[in-house]
Amino acid sequence: MKKYDMIIIGTGSAMNIVQPFLDENPHARIAVIDKDPPGGICLTKGCIPTKLLVYPADLVREVERAGEFGIELNIGRINFKKIMQRMHSLVQPEIDGIRRGLDEDPNIDYYPVAAEFVGPYQLRITDQLITAETLLLGLGSRPRVPPIKGLDSVKYHTSDTILQLEALPQKLVIIGGGYIAAEFGHFFSAMGAGVTIIGRNPRFLPEEEPEISALAYKRMGKHMTILTGCEVTAATENPAGDIKVVWRETDSGQDQETVADTILVAAGRAPNSDLLQPERGGVKTDPNGWIRVNEYLETTAENVWSFGDAIGRHMFKHAANYESTVVYYNAVLKKSVKVDYRAVPHAVFSHPEIASVGLLEKEAVERLGRDRVLIGFQRYQDTARGEAMGVEDYFVKTIVERISGRILGTHIIGPQAAVLIQEVVTLMYTDNPTLRPVVNGMHIHPALSEVVERAFMSLMPPERYQQMLAQDGL
Repeated sequence: MKKYDMIIIGTGSAMNIVQPFLDENPHARIAVIDKDPPGGICLTKGCIPTKLLVYPADLVREVERAGEFGIELNIGRINFKKIMQRMHSLVQPEIDGIRRGLDEDPNIDYYPVAAEFVGPYQLRITDQLITAETLLLGLGSRPRVPPIKGLDSVKYHTSDTILQLEALPQKLVIIGGGYIAAEFGHFFSAMGAGVTIIGRNPRFLPEEEPEISALAYKRMGKHMTILTGCEVTAATENPAGDIKVVWRETDSGQDQETVADTILVAAGRAPNSDLLQPERGGVKTDPNGWIRVNEYLETTAENVWSFGDAIGRHMFKHAANYESTVVYYNAVLKKSVKVDYRAVPHAVFSHPEIASVGLLEKEAVERLGRDRVLIGFQRYQDTARGEAMGVEDYFVKTIVERISGRILGTHIIGPQAAVLIQEVVTLMYTDNPTLRPVVNGMHIHPALSEVVERAFMSLMPPERYQQMLAQDGL
C-alpha cells in the first residue's frame, strides 16, 4: 500500500491548497485523484465556458436594442460554430496547463481515474491501494436526471454535454426552471434557437425574490417560451429524430406536448459521493447523499475534510474557493476556523442579469418580525445612468434591520447586477455591516452605482413596499 502525506480527490478548488501545503511541507508527497478532466466543474463544464457563451448572447440582445437610440443595426449572421470554437480554444489550454502541472510536479502523483474507499484512510485506485492521514474530498457534483418515462431512450444533453454541440438546435426544450435553464435559455435563444423552458415550480427562478422572478419571466419570455408549474412526464423520439416531450400542468392535470430536436436536462445537481463509497471510510452523508461536515468542514472521520459542491451547501465556485481556505487553515495549519456564510452571493448571467446576497424579504420577516424590517427599492430608470441606458423596470431591492441599519440582504435585476452587488457583499463581511457607508459614501454621478445608493436611501416598511408593488403591477 502506497502512503502519502495527503490525498486530494478533485481538481477544482482543492488545488488552492496544494502549493501552500507544499510550501509548509516541501518534502511531502500528495496524491491527486480526479476521474474527470482537471480543473473542476467551473473550468471544464460550468461557469467559465458558459460565461464565454453568455457574453456573445448579451451582445446580440444589446444590438437588438440599438434602434431605440437612433442607431440602425442588423445582425447579418451568427456563426454558432465559431462561438463554440472560441469557447473551447480558451478553456482547453487552461485544462491542459493544469494537467501538465500535475503530471510534472515531483511532489504529486496524479491519478486521472475514479477512487473508492476500502477502509478508513484507505482508497482503491484501479488495481492499487493508497493511504494518507489527511484526506480532502472535493468531489464536486453531477447533473441530476429526473425519472422521466422514455428519457433514457432519447438523445438528451445535460450541462456536462451540451457544450459539445457543433450545430445550433432549431428547437430546444430545457427541463428545469432554475439558474442553469435561465443561462442556457438566454444563450441559445440569442443564437436563434427556438427555446422552451419547462419548470415544475410555480415560479421561474424560484430561489429569487418573487418580484425578481416575475420580471425575469416577463423579460426573458419575450425571447422564449417559459412554462411554470409543469411536470415533464415522458419523452419519445420518432424515426426522423424529433423528440416529443409530454408535460402535465400541475394545476389542471392536463397533458400537453411539444416537439424538439434537442433536449437539455437542467433539473439541478446530484452528489458524487456514491462513487466513492464514503461509508467504508467512516465518512457519513446526509439522506440526499451530500457529505456531512461540521462548522470547520471536517467530516465524521477525523482529519478527513470536504468542501465545495460535495457538501451540498452553497454550490458556487466562489463559495468553494472560500471553503478551501478554511480547510487549509484547519487541515494544514491546525487552526480552528469556522465557516462564515453570513453573505454568500450569487448571480444568474441571464438577460436580464440577476444578483443576490443575504436574506429574502420573507426570511427576514420570519426571523426578525415585520416591525423590525425595512425595505429599500430603486429602479434603474430613475437614475441618470439608467435613463441614459434606456432600461425600464429593472431595480435594486435591499432589506435592512430597522433600528440598527444592519444589512440583511440585497437583490438586483438589471445590467451589471453581479458587479453592483459587490459593494453590499463587502460591507456584509465587515464588523459593522450597516447601510451607513453606502448612504454616507460618495458615489460617482452619473454611474449605475447610484441605483444601489438610492435603494438604501428609500427605506419603507414591508407593508408599504408590498402596496407599491401591487400598484406597479410587479
